[in-house]
Amino acid sequence: MPAVRLLPPTQFFDRAQWSAITTASRWRGPWLVAHAWIVSIALVGLAAWSQNPIAWLLAVIFVGGRQLGLAILMHDAAHGALHPNRKINNFLGQWMTGAAVGSDLIAYRTYHLQHHKFTQQPEDPDLALSRPFPTTRASLWRKVLRDMTGQTFFKQRVAQFGYALVGVKAMLRGEQPVKSGASTKAGTPFNKQSDDGMTSPTVDVAGAMAVARAVGRFLVVQAILLAASLALYGWTPYLLWLAGLATTFQLYLRVRNIAEHACTTTGSQDPFTHARTTHAGWLARATVAPYWVNYHSEHHLFMGVPCYRLPEVHAALGRAGRHDAMTIAPNYVAVLRQVTAKG
Repeated sequence: MPAVRLLPPTQFFDRAQWSAITTASRWRGPWLVAHAWIVSIALVGLAAWSQNPIAWLLAVIFVGGRQLGLAILMHDAAHGALHPNRKINNFLGQWMTGAAVGSDLIAYRTYHLQHHKFTQQPEDPDLALSRPFPTTRASLWRKVLRDMTGQTFFKQRVAQFGYALVGVKAMLRGEQPVKSGASTKAGTPFNKQSDDGMTSPTVDVAGAMAVARAVGRFLVVQAILLAASLALYGWTPYLLWLAGLATTFQLYLRVRNIAEHACTTTGSQDPFTHARTTHAGWLARATVAPYWVNYHSEHHLFMGVPCYRLPEVHAALGRAGRHDAMTIAPNYVAVLRQVTAKG
């Protein structure tokens, strides 16, 4: 099918407004990255210091939201919207955000831009994430259980590390990567979840090497965090970080994926119908919707806008009377009710 029709920004913004909205700030992106790390470190540090199991639980609940925030900020870097300097933007996206959750910025960028080009079309590489919905509540609860017991995390890491081993062996043999369509997806899917929490990357040398490098960065970041934890408070802070990564992060990532496109129009050429915007209160913003990711319809309409300016876009669309044309949910509970309407 043809690519999704782009919406001319001149319908809603003059040239000066559009330039201001799409120009990435030199300090806001780095500050958001710093914010995600500061909050995460403070959460696990204070919980470890308290030696209180309730504080440990709260830390895991909220550190998962900041881990999702790091993934969201890597997504902004994939669009070149985290910093106006490309090298700084890519460093922030590759090392300071993506590496923390095991993703590769460059591979993700190619894969993700394909998703924008063919949103909710047969060629959309993310269509498998929304296709199973609506589903039953029992099916969703089984997924929640897998996420919160660490099964999703374990399966994903086994698949990722196994694929990375193929890449390491290829590097040791001195093989030259041959880029293919599958290679771009191979390094990326660990920020996405299929219906069973797994992905099935096609093995190719370029993809395997990309995953090997992503795993290497992931292990470097984990080693730094572990060393800092042992030096300051012992094992507890790192174990709380890891617990968040293995449980709440996986659940929040799933809810975010569901809310973005599940039960929206498939195959339509109307750009207003492909994604969902969900209103988010403070709890949602602290968990499933960090850093304005809930404005997903606006992001698909104007994907070059930095995340912190999406509320401005939402307001502009409202002034133009276009909110009625969009899919807007009052909250995430309403989304989950809608996508579990089957049966």
